[in-house]
Amino acid sequence: MSEVKEVEVKEAELVDSVEAEPESQENVGLNKALDAYRKLIEKKVDVEPLTEKEQDNLEKKLLEIQDREVVERVEEHEPIEIPCEKNKITIGPPTLTRFEKARIIGARALQLSLGAPPFIPIPKTARISLDISMEELEQRVIPITIRRVLPNGDYQNIPIDYFQK
Repeated sequence: MSEVKEVEVKEAELVDSVEAEPESQENVGLNKALDAYRKLIEKKVDVEPLTEKEQDNLEKKLLEIQDREVVERVEEHEPIEIPCEKNKITIGPPTLTRFEKARIIGARALQLSLGAPPFIPIPKTARISLDISMEELEQRVIPITIRRVLPNGDYQNIPIDYFQK
């Protein structure tokens, strides 16, 4: 009978310690971050120790960091389209990025190499399909729309004509 009670007591202690771990883990992470911040600030002033005023400022900043709200769960967000009003690009730079250019040129060159008809007369200097696709992109004759996406999922579909050259 005493063995059963001992097992129950040990199980109860295990349950209590398991339930207490998440709080301690959060505190451990926060404490590590605060210690790292403290060391970083103190390391900047290698030559002489911090003055009382600097120490007070450091403690205030540490308390401020400690009191910050930790966002554990991001609420669901339904992505929406941001319209292009008056040819205005609101997401990203007003020109095509090098990554967008590479993707467009590569996709169009693949289409051309598989037998798609070109949108422009083939230039005499063109040797491969990449040359033709670069010229088509320069003249903005490729009927393509770029989708730029924000981190929250919102996006903007931008026709290639809206970009500056």
